[in-house]
Amino acid sequence: MKTNLGRAALYLTTAAAALCGGAPAFAQDTGGTLGEVVVTARRVQERLQDVPISITVFNQEQLTQRNIVSPTDLAAYTPSLTTNQRFGSEKSSFVIRGFTQEAGTSPSVGVYFADVVVPRAQGGTTSGNTAMPGAFFDLQNVQVLKGPQGTLFGRNTTGGAVILVPQKPTDRFEGYVEGSAGNYDMWRTQAVVNVPLAETLRVRLGVDRMQREGYMKNQSGIGPKDYNDTNYWAARFSIVADLAENLENYTIFSYNNSFSHGYAPRLLACRQTGGVGAAALLGPLACGQIARQAARGDGMRDVEINNPKPLIDLRQVQGINTTTWNVSDTLTIKNIVSYAEFQERSSFSLNGENFVFAGRPFNYILLNPAPTGAQAAQSTFTEELQFQGRTPDDKLVWQAGAYLEISNPTGWSQGNTAILLSCTDIRAVQCLNPTGGGQISASKTETYFNNKGFYAQGSYKLTDQLSLTAGIRYTIDKTRGVSENTRIRVRPGAVGGFQDIVCNDTLRFNVPDGPDAGSSPDPLVVGDTSACHFQIKTKSKKPTWLLGLDYKPTDDVLLYAKWSRGYRQGGINMTNVGLEAWGPEKVNTYEGGAKTSWAAGPVRGVFNVSGFYNDFTDQQITANLIAKPESGLAGGAAIVNAGKSRIWGAEVDASFRYERFTLDLGYAYLNTTLKAISLPTLPADSPFSQIIATAQVGGDLSFSPKNRVTASASYRLPLAEDLGDISVGATFVHTDKQNATGAAASPLYRLPATDLLNLNLDWKNVTGRPIDVSLFATNVTNEIYPVGVLSSFNSAGFEGVLIGPPRMYGVRLRYRFGA
Repeated sequence: MKTNLGRAALYLTTAAAALCGGAPAFAQDTGGTLGEVVVTARRVQERLQDVPISITVFNQEQLTQRNIVSPTDLAAYTPSLTTNQRFGSEKSSFVIRGFTQEAGTSPSVGVYFADVVVPRAQGGTTSGNTAMPGAFFDLQNVQVLKGPQGTLFGRNTTGGAVILVPQKPTDRFEGYVEGSAGNYDMWRTQAVVNVPLAETLRVRLGVDRMQREGYMKNQSGIGPKDYNDTNYWAARFSIVADLAENLENYTIFSYNNSFSHGYAPRLLACRQTGGVGAAALLGPLACGQIARQAARGDGMRDVEINNPKPLIDLRQVQGINTTTWNVSDTLTIKNIVSYAEFQERSSFSLNGENFVFAGRPFNYILLNPAPTGAQAAQSTFTEELQFQGRTPDDKLVWQAGAYLEISNPTGWSQGNTAILLSCTDIRAVQCLNPTGGGQISASKTETYFNNKGFYAQGSYKLTDQLSLTAGIRYTIDKTRGVSENTRIRVRPGAVGGFQDIVCNDTLRFNVPDGPDAGSSPDPLVVGDTSACHFQIKTKSKKPTWLLGLDYKPTDDVLLYAKWSRGYRQGGINMTNVGLEAWGPEKVNTYEGGAKTSWAAGPVRGVFNVSGFYNDFTDQQITANLIAKPESGLAGGAAIVNAGKSRIWGAEVDASFRYERFTLDLGYAYLNTTLKAISLPTLPADSPFSQIIATAQVGGDLSFSPKNRVTASASYRLPLAEDLGDISVGATFVHTDKQNATGAAASPLYRLPATDLLNLNLDWKNVTGRPIDVSLFATNVTNEIYPVGVLSSFNSAGFEGVLIGPPRMYGVRLRYRFGA
């Protein structure tokens, strides 16, 4: 099947190229004519074909047809965009052109909603900094910008940016109610109403609710029957007030809550012998679990996990206010201020096991909420003042501004992680220690961010066809981390006993066991962690810039070349002794491209192509930590500045239309190589004996498939107008094999190639009424494919994979009212 579908995609691409004189552009019009898409990629409204950036755009109709409700759904249809789903779909992060967000790092792809960066979070696992479930309804469009956007959007956009533009209140009374139902007991309800309260006041309210059973079935008999379910609420209220003829105030309030069982890995590989440390114990136990799976005849969507109450609970509230003053025809002043809070409470098995030792079930690493607080609890305040202008002759178009971001904890980010323990109530230390090496890692951290940026960018017409663009931004990033992390070393024997409590830092990590339960030579009391207070700060000041030339021989052709610098700030993770901080990384990108469109003749279309080369240094990568036996630690994973990479490739986005037929094609070629790794040297008193990089010199970067193709075709049936408008469509996506961890020492590190097919049928204005009906199906061939790997083979002696969604299908009904 894969071979046939792959050949079909190749033939389809070749045919389209022959018809169009090249491969087409993925971005379609948002209600206007083809090639007239309006985007805000440079913080102002411009025609897509006039912007010298490689961009893929989806309007709301396209998002709905493709059932895009999460970041992973968006990435499935965008050739240059992938996601890191290590901790589940709702906690996934974007990857563009090989730039990946590892656990604890800042995102390499900035995500913006209504011109404001999404709220921060700093938990023990990747969290926040991305689009929440429920963020993809009632949008004007979604824009995926590829390559560094470090001038106008700031730091942490080394890979690019994803911009969500919400629908703005209009001056018409209108709205819709929509319901969807499908397999896996899926149902979704949306409702939107737009009301002009007065000539100068307009409001819009929308809600989105979705539930779906999980597709990973739990065979342990412990906890829920399924994982990878969907369960979210989203609500949005926006208001536009015309305060004066040239003064507009636009406010958005949004709420998102996702509450699910979380993700479930399937164990596939184990080390029966030869393991070191924890791997010597866990490898054979994992082999036993894999044997049980085989004896039952389990499929790839069956798992065996012994967590009684798993959950991933994400909550986000945000308010955004934008005031726009059109001072004159040549000057606009805009102020954007926002405040948001993000919180996560989770309980999940990090590696998805069901182990038994000495007749007792236990977990390798089970993350849990603390008695109070949340694993991530952060507020984010932003303030940006923009000046946008042009000369009267339009030769110079410019903008400048200042940006401030303050992100502070709303409380301790804290969680209790059971390691090699069997717990009934981890909060009360109701745990058994069957292996003799069990402990509770009680993390308690606060992270403070202060970011300032000053920028200016302008385009000057050297001639009527040739323009020079230059921009620069200077960013000052400060991060401060506070921790009072402790480790409760549980006593073998009776439930509830513990040997002692020690601080998880370099001064106290090897405190001897106390003679009595609940005591130590340096006594600590559960709940009183002030003796473990530890603080660390990082700071960086970096310029980013853009220098480019644009040439427009005609209105429908744009040629461009540019050099841009991007940088991602360093960070802090307080859970790894002696490796709590890392520095910033930077990239120099050289890019050239062409954008063309045509409307003459029977075939109308656009064809956009770009080529790029990235020089990537001080790369932030994940390294596995092997603990010394006497440390009492179970190992860990740290972020280190260890890499230097070379990334180059090409992208094609295109579209064409012939009468009732539309074809959109996208293609991305990506060639990545890790050129060097330089790991830090561990001091003699470190609790860790070895650092192992989860990447290999000469290998590809993670989540960077060499070839990716998307093809979407639709055909409108020639029906009488009073019957409505019926169209049938199909989308095919081919993705080459790719690394999930970058570590060749891991037996499962390489994800196989995939070929996915989605279908949809849409009937608008059913028999002339304001009713729309749709049928949809995703992954029609029900392909079983991994989307992530648990990189624990070296440290734990076993490994598993995360499986992508199966065939999903359903029906959608929408009733529209008003204008």
